[in-house]
Amino acid sequence: MTAQQLRRFVIGDVHGHYQGLLKLISLLDLDDSDQVYFLGDLIDRGPDSSKVVDFVIEQSYACLLGNHEQLMVASLADGSPNSSVLQMWLQAGGRETLQSYDAKQHLWEHLAWFKTLPSYLDLGDYWLVHAGIHPDLPLERQTPQEFCWIRHEFHHISEPYFDNKLIITGHTMTFTFSGVAPGQIVQGAGWLGIDTGAYHLESGWLTALDISSQTVYQVNVHANIARVKPLSEVVASLKKNGKGTVVPIS
Repeated sequence: MTAQQLRRFVIGDVHGHYQGLLKLISLLDLDDSDQVYFLGDLIDRGPDSSKVVDFVIEQSYACLLGNHEQLMVASLADGSPNSSVLQMWLQAGGRETLQSYDAKQHLWEHLAWFKTLPSYLDLGDYWLVHAGIHPDLPLERQTPQEFCWIRHEFHHISEPYFDNKLIITGHTMTFTFSGVAPGQIVQGAGWLGIDTGAYHLESGWLTALDISSQTVYQVNVHANIARVKPLSEVVASLKKNGKGTVVPIS
């Protein structure tokens, strides 16, 4: 297969929606040469987090650390619950995740795998990260805190962080930006956001982007809907104001 034929898929936040993920993977019609990358937040809020993690591990797909995986690891570090972090995680969807496990050993195996996940992946022409990057810090000074959690500073950047590569993120649901509809992908200065809010009742869209062909594949986890569209038809470019890029509503 030539470089022109190679397909590279980046998948946004799944949040425990296993059946939706299976439908999306079926829609992609993958072959052995295709490359698949998950942006993190495989878990929490949806009903089948453990199945999602099992699937990604079994298929040997690349996956980044998301803030929800980070929360889970911090909550159960060294096998002893951290009560303050644990409460934060449970309120952020951790209860549903714990309910998806039927054995402690299964849970510990996934925790060990989460600890191996990278915070970002550099594909040369694209740079994958869960949440974003701090525009005022050199790359070597940034930590998983920025890569997994940042919102405001990153979304306000007025110039691309990289000169020669596009950043692709999840983490912030696209329809929480002013003027962006559920299912749309957001484009900022040097970045694309593809978390279309699979778990959220206002959206339900789970998104994969083929960065090689600039094609968007989506399924809706709340309805029996699937669609394939050129990126140009579903992308919303954020307008700039005097303070930078328009910020999320929530």
